[in-house]
Amino acid sequence: MEQPAPTRVMVVDDHPMWRDAVERDLAAAGFDVVAVAANGSEALARFPAARPQVVVLDLQIPAPNGVEVTSAVVAQDPSARVLILSASGEQADVLEAVKAGATGYLVKSASREELLEAVRRVALGDTVFTPGLAGLVLGEYRRLLDAPAPSAGTPELTERETEVLRLVAKGLSYKQIAERLVVSHRTVQNHVQNTLRKLQMHNRVELTRYAIEQGLDEE
Repeated sequence: MEQPAPTRVMVVDDHPMWRDAVERDLAAAGFDVVAVAANGSEALARFPAARPQVVVLDLQIPAPNGVEVTSAVVAQDPSARVLILSASGEQADVLEAVKAGATGYLVKSASREELLEAVRRVALGDTVFTPGLAGLVLGEYRRLLDAPAPSAGTPELTERETEVLRLVAKGLSYKQIAERLVVSHRTVQNHVQNTLRKLQMHNRVELTRYAIEQGLDEE
């Protein structure tokens, strides 16, 4: 049986020792590090040819900064995932990164094992946050949103798609959703992809935001 190709990863950090350590850990764990960059300009220049599936990105890099790189990466390739690895755990930084399209956020105090697991999960489409930050993000969305009723033009989701969306909003991983619904991981991914297509969205962050707007996380 043919082995699946290793996940392609790009590492962006302006500190050489940190960048080298992350690259080394990822390579040792079997990831394919297709590119590294020391600043935002290098990252965006190398991204099209490298075609990484996951970008491990520091926020505080020379211009353009991590938030701007995140927006540009997601705009170029909506299937690419951005995992922020930053020294900052400040609420404003986390929310800005998520709003730009990041699907994960770890602070640099995370262990090697936590980083590797985060890259694996983000590559599968999960959202991953350093403990405490997920609640912060969801709490902020609840505060900002007034849970408006669905508009008349809202695409109709199937009962199962709505069920999956509700579990996504509650922060469950695809694996946990599959176990809860007694279906395969692939089936959950297919439901999410169908929902993204119907709602004309690009990633799980936008989907979670929509689900919270509809109050699905509280049901």
